[in-house]
Amino acid sequence: METPGSQSSLHRANLERVVRAVRLAGSLTQAEIARTTGLSAATVSNIVRELKDGGTVEVTPTSAGGRRARSVSLSGDAGIVIGVDFGHTHLRVAVGNLAHQVLAEESEPLDVDASAAQGFDRAEQLVSRLIAVTGVDRAKIAGIGLGVPGPIDVESGTLGSTSILPGWTGTKPAEELKDRLDVPVYVDNDANLGALGELVWGSGRGVKDLAYIKVASGVGAGLVISGRIYRGPGGTAGEIGHITLDESGPVCRCGNRGCLETFTAARYVLPLLQSSHGTELTMERVVALAREGDPGCRRVIADVGRHIGSGVANLCNLLNPSRVVLGGDLAEAGELVLGPIRESVGRYAIPSAARQLSVLPGALGGRAEVLGALALALSEMGDSTLLDGSAPVAAPAFT
Repeated sequence: METPGSQSSLHRANLERVVRAVRLAGSLTQAEIARTTGLSAATVSNIVRELKDGGTVEVTPTSAGGRRARSVSLSGDAGIVIGVDFGHTHLRVAVGNLAHQVLAEESEPLDVDASAAQGFDRAEQLVSRLIAVTGVDRAKIAGIGLGVPGPIDVESGTLGSTSILPGWTGTKPAEELKDRLDVPVYVDNDANLGALGELVWGSGRGVKDLAYIKVASGVGAGLVISGRIYRGPGGTAGEIGHITLDESGPVCRCGNRGCLETFTAARYVLPLLQSSHGTELTMERVVALAREGDPGCRRVIADVGRHIGSGVANLCNLLNPSRVVLGGDLAEAGELVLGPIRESVGRYAIPSAARQLSVLPGALGGRAEVLGALALALSEMGDSTLLDGSAPVAAPAFT
């Protein structure tokens, strides 16, 4: 038994620090590991050698700053994680390894009126199919990240009220999927997972503080503070869609008037164009028409951008993020929407906060949430099992 404070326990702690740093980043040079963990270069070198000899990490030649270096990543067969993303009209699943490589990914339509049981039946089938396609051993599954379009109660894991999948309210998604697949499941809302996806793989790389804004059937924000998702004590942080813009405005689904959502979400925006463009219009089509020069669609996209910018200005004044990433179909509009967002931020945000902010489109498109689900599973799994070479041990489903 290791005694706290002993050389063996200190060595074990250092091993876990290095493994965790590599696991969260995907790959790091030894110099980057030293900076991240605070360990000396000599200690890192010895630990990496030990982990490589034990088959936990792989080391490959690379370059950093024009100099030769060695890139350290977890072994490709050390384990796998699975991401599951439920959206308004889709189910997307991805399988990845601990070196941050996506091994397989697939998406299929999902009926918005389907029950939670039907949705999880589909998810179970799709997960099983992708595992068979990749040929990985089910015993290697270290965890599953699960994304749902609604607020999750942090303590109970219960899905709160959602108008996107109305039949799911009150369910416990992580518990349901864990019972079916018998592996640890970590659940979060889609905006938070979009933020994680962009932070690890997309437009948020290299920053520690950002907001991911997703505009679709609703409006939400995933907030990253000091490199970690901020959920709030009840799990509802980031409900930017319910910032009040006009107390005399349209009644929102939350019961208040003039929320940001009532000026930007598809359900409120599309009717503005139906008389001139028909009733079959989608937000994706509006963006495409705007890019082609349609004046009505351009005006609507610009107005939406200015309203989003007002909400972003509030975030800047409160949290002072260094980057805002716009996700969802709206991001495809590029500068047609980003320009008006920046204009509103410049008008309403504290000047110093506005100067420090960059506003970018998401780099991952519709994959942001499922990749974020992979990142969630990677961040929540423990490191001790990787060092012990034993099967993954269940961890708390809600953090």
